[in-house]
Amino acid sequence: MDQLQAMRVFLCAADLASFGLAAQRLGISVAAVSRSVGLLEAHLNVKLLSRSTRVISLTESGGKYLEECRSIIRRLDEMESSLVRATREIAGTLRIATSTTFALCGLSPMLAAYQAAFPSVSIDVTSFDTPISMTDGGFHVGFAVGRGLPDSSLVSREIATFPDVVVASPAYLAKHGTPLHPSELVNHALLAVSHDCARRWEFLDTHGLFFVPTGNALQATSAATIRVATLDGMGIALLPAPLVSDDLASGRLLSILEPFCNAAVNNKLSITYPGRIYLSTKVRHFIDFAVNHHRPHDHAVESRVAA
Repeated sequence: MDQLQAMRVFLCAADLASFGLAAQRLGISVAAVSRSVGLLEAHLNVKLLSRSTRVISLTESGGKYLEECRSIIRRLDEMESSLVRATREIAGTLRIATSTTFALCGLSPMLAAYQAAFPSVSIDVTSFDTPISMTDGGFHVGFAVGRGLPDSSLVSREIATFPDVVVASPAYLAKHGTPLHPSELVNHALLAVSHDCARRWEFLDTHGLFFVPTGNALQATSAATIRVATLDGMGIALLPAPLVSDDLASGRLLSILEPFCNAAVNNKLSITYPGRIYLSTKVRHFIDFAVNHHRPHDHAVESRVAA
């Protein structure tokens, strides 16, 4: 027995004092009304309605139960209406998980544009350098950057791609020399982001793919940390192009080994979220906004988005 539905049938029958009229209003048969009320009475072990050939009336217990039913159903209906309104409104708090370096140089312009259009949405951002659980963290959406996702169970939509570049500071190159081929990197201090993909760097020469083991001088979970170390002259690094675009433009860093960088190997920026169904309008709209925000500016994205 669906007790809540039985309560609704009982409430309708009692208010109309007729099984027939209740059946018409509810769009079910008279027998279904009678059966539903009978099951409810059996469940409660209490007679709620007195029946006659023409009319039904409340018993004393039925009158008390009626008012409780009315109160419960009214509260449930109000709660459901409130929940439906909340899921349809573009308002409330949006919880975002993002890699630290994307938060530093790619996320803010998009959030500024979104919040300018939807000021009723407040944004709570958590940044990470190592994979985190979107579900356990209660995040609505996340931004994953790299060749893999923080959680393979998440739904993912790619919104941009960008290359890595090999960089070093002018001071480091002046002191240690500029490598002209990837094979010369074994004689240099290499700075690497410490994830599985970064244990070796991949290059391409006339003989095919060429791999160089990395991290002999410094490893860090954050690409932002490696960037700072590179600026300080600690060594040579392979970093996402958008993360160091301003440094390259200003001359604080120099790009090297460009002819050997494998153009087929790109990082990807994906927006991730836990499931396609039961998304609120707020979350679904933000996902679409993020995708559209990047789509018209593919070339500009490559100069802004970071890992």
